[in-house]
Amino acid sequence: MMRQFWMTASALVACATLSGCLARAAVDVVTLPVRAVGAGVDAATTSQSEADEKRGREIRRREEALGKLDRDYRRSSERCQRGDDEACDQARAQYAAMQDMMATVPAERYRRD
Repeated sequence: MMRQFWMTASALVACATLSGCLARAAVDVVTLPVRAVGAGVDAATTSQSEADEKRGREIRRREEALGKLDRDYRRSSERCQRGDDEACDQARAQYAAMQDMMATVPAERYRRD
C-alpha cells in the first residue's frame, strides 16, 4: 500500500514537472523558425551606422593611399629635377595614379563661419 502511494505521488510530480518541460520544448520548437529567420535578416541587413563606419574606413584607406602616392611623387619629382630620367617616368606614373585616385576620394566641404 505504501509503495503504491509513493509510486502514485512520484508519477503525479513527474507529470507536473514534465508537462512544463514539454510545454517549454513545444514553444522552443514553434519559435525556432521565427528566430532563425530573424537572425538571418539581421545578418543580411546593415544598419545605417554600420554602413557609415564602413564608408568612413574605405575613405580613410583611400586618403592614406593618396598621401603615400603624393609623398612618392614629390620624392620622384625632386630626383627628376636633378636629372634622373627614370625618376621622371616614375613621377609621371605616380601623378596619373593620383589623378585617378582623386576621383574616388570625396572632397571635403569647408564651412564658412
